[in-house]
Amino acid sequence: MLSNLVYPWISLVVWSAFLAFLTLLLLRLIFNYSDPNPFGKIGRLSFRIRKITERFVYPAARFLANFRVDTRLGPLLTIFISLVLTYFTLQIIGNTFFVIDGLQMGVAAGNPKVFIGFVLYGLLSVLVLFIFIRFLSSWFVFTRNTFLGFVKRVTDPIMLPFQRLIPTIGMFDISAMVVLLLIGFLQSIVLNIFVR
Repeated sequence: MLSNLVYPWISLVVWSAFLAFLTLLLLRLIFNYSDPNPFGKIGRLSFRIRKITERFVYPAARFLANFRVDTRLGPLLTIFISLVLTYFTLQIIGNTFFVIDGLQMGVAAGNPKVFIGFVLYGLLSVLVLFIFIRFLSSWFVFTRNTFLGFVKRVTDPIMLPFQRLIPTIGMFDISAMVVLLLIGFLQSIVLNIFVR
């Protein structure tokens, strides 16, 4: 029910917000290379767009500067990161609604097998969320008393064996992608055994 009625509206709002953000970043990219007159209308617009987007673009520009890449390309990296975040956010919301709908269906039908299947599927979905958070926050220092420290402790038993087998490429931990694929495979097995 939530998947069919609520999710399309949430998806529309999230993608609309992404498109508005994308428009601002593309305008900033154009203004970065065109260097408009700062005293004209376009120059003032450029300054406003820079002011609005600076806190999002600055970390990407700083990252590019570490590799001696033109920092004016920071909006492109920010667009890529925001696209990935938008996609995964909608996947997490859709997955949550799918689990809630499945649990309601299992209770309404009085079928404990379906209920157990959706509980297992939901637990695997939480694990996917934690691994995704760990992947995104891999550039931060983990302390044991923070939420990120909790995420690291929960995902360590799964991630550490894969990290030993699969080396990192630069600063990217590819083992997280392999684990996410395996969990997705497990989720499909759970659905086939318990739900279908």
